[in-house]
Amino acid sequence: MNGEDFEEKIYISAELIRKSNFIVVLTGAGISAESGIPTFRGKDGLWNKYSPQELATPQAFYKNPSLVWQWYSWRRKIIKQAQPNAGHYSIARIESIKKEKFFLITQNIDGLHQRAGSKKVIEFHGNIFREKCISCDFKKYSEEIYEDIPKCEKCGSILRPDVVWFGEPIPQSIIEESARIVKEADILLSVGTSSVVYPAAGFIEYFISSGKKVIEINIERTPFSDFLVHISGKAGEILPKIVELLEKT
Repeated sequence: MNGEDFEEKIYISAELIRKSNFIVVLTGAGISAESGIPTFRGKDGLWNKYSPQELATPQAFYKNPSLVWQWYSWRRKIIKQAQPNAGHYSIARIESIKKEKFFLITQNIDGLHQRAGSKKVIEFHGNIFREKCISCDFKKYSEEIYEDIPKCEKCGSILRPDVVWFGEPIPQSIIEESARIVKEADILLSVGTSSVVYPAAGFIEYFISSGKKVIEINIERTPFSDFLVHISGKAGEILPKIVELLEKT
């Protein structure tokens, strides 16, 4: 992409967001990678070092909950040390500009969007700092780094991370709320997502098939890149440029 094409796409994106009646932002691991959090599917992803079947499935947890908790405690350490980047702050700024005409759906479990100031957030895959009991309805927020398996304060059973593992469905309430928001929106901003993980990728598919506008910011092209406004690059470099134009009027 030459410089003129890049600047034109920045301008087009800002105008689409400015004129939108309701924008939904969909984020994936790419935006968190810019804060130093390893991705699952990138060249330097976590899955290149560990097998997901060993660590991020219900079967793995029930087979060896201690190993799984060691891994999640390690991930918590990395996330706690990380800071939101310019991409996170820019999305929070877009929310403040669009006000009620905005919603964010994130596939990330790190909470960096909230730390950057985002308020209207759906955590599609859960949150690494939430825990839930495998036997009762007990849940809690915790940033603790465990050496032993945590126990439920209500029934004494064991706790697990409140995240969606491979082979598990997205909670129905999350699916329904996300679908309602996606149907209401007239523009979708996709940031740092591979667009291959369903059902989240289905939101982009729905927008394209409905003739609605989609802006995609990602380092690599995705299966949908030919059907939308694709800007290649880092969210932390591109989104501030879009926000700068939004703030000029």
